[in-house]
Amino acid sequence: QVLLVESGGGSVQAGGSLRLSCVASEFAYRSTCLGWFRQAPGKEREGVAVRYQPKNRTYYGDAVTGRFFSSLDKAKNTMYLQMNSLKPEDTAMYYCAADPRSSFCLYGLGATDYRHWGQGTQVTVSS
Repeated sequence: QVLLVESGGGSVQAGGSLRLSCVASEFAYRSTCLGWFRQAPGKEREGVAVRYQPKNRTYYGDAVTGRFFSSLDKAKNTMYLQMNSLKPEDTAMYYCAADPRSSFCLYGLGATDYRHWGQGTQVTVSS
């Protein structure tokens, strides 16, 4: 079974922080690529943080670099997204995703057609 379950979203004022969690099934956790994406109403889905596991490399979107940090807890099969200095423009539905293809995210976080997705968790940042 492939399972990804996000949690940790909520409402926060600008400048605040949130930590999102993505609990993954073992199959999902072993995927080549594990990432966070977000989609705001009326906007395209964009990559937030994508981890290329074979090289232990993480790519961050330009809009979040320096503010958001992705990490893994192997013992818990959990991926986290620590979000700091939140801005209203960070408001979106956040999804975690996994893909097993060998070089799928080798060069970055541009791909959005991941095979497996969580249900999403809403993050709302007020001004």
